[in-house]
Amino acid sequence: MNDARNHSTLLVPPSTQDWMQGVPSAKVVLVMYGDYQCSRSAEVYKLIKAIGRELSASFGEDYLCFIFRHFPQIQIHPHAQRAAQAAQAAAVQGQFWQMHDLLFKHRQELGNGYLVEYANDLGLDISQFLKDFSKQVHVARINEEIEGGIHSGVTTAPALFINNIRYTGRWNTTQLMTAMIAASH
Repeated sequence: MNDARNHSTLLVPPSTQDWMQGVPSAKVVLVMYGDYQCSRSAEVYKLIKAIGRELSASFGEDYLCFIFRHFPQIQIHPHAQRAAQAAQAAAVQGQFWQMHDLLFKHRQELGNGYLVEYANDLGLDISQFLKDFSKQVHVARINEEIEGGIHSGVTTAPALFINNIRYTGRWNTTQLMTAMIAASH
């Protein structure tokens, strides 16, 4: 019984260290473990963005807090780890979400040259960006997020937790939105 609970509960609670859109005191806190090279992660993120807009329009801006955590599946997506590092390097320069969106949009073009191109398009300091890459300064944080996911039962991306409970329903607007609204009551 305890083992089953561990696989349905988020064991690393949301914190100010997370990449979030919204406030942590929102009625619904949605945590996504994702992989930038994974088409399913990109589809789910697109779905979450659309649902977020709808929920904000219906219930207000502070209704949903979306948190993204890295879960690169390097055994099947060889560029996912480097893409996560690019997002973290962009974050240092205040551009996490902009890079995040670019990486999902271009998930089939995540080689090193493309990552530098995206950084340049965002107006990042390229020498700092490259220095972060060469020294792999963000790998530890990415690995912490992966470990946290594994401890919460995540084995593949995408994985969602709504108010700390694993979402196991269908990946469509109606069911995901219904689960979020139900979780807020």
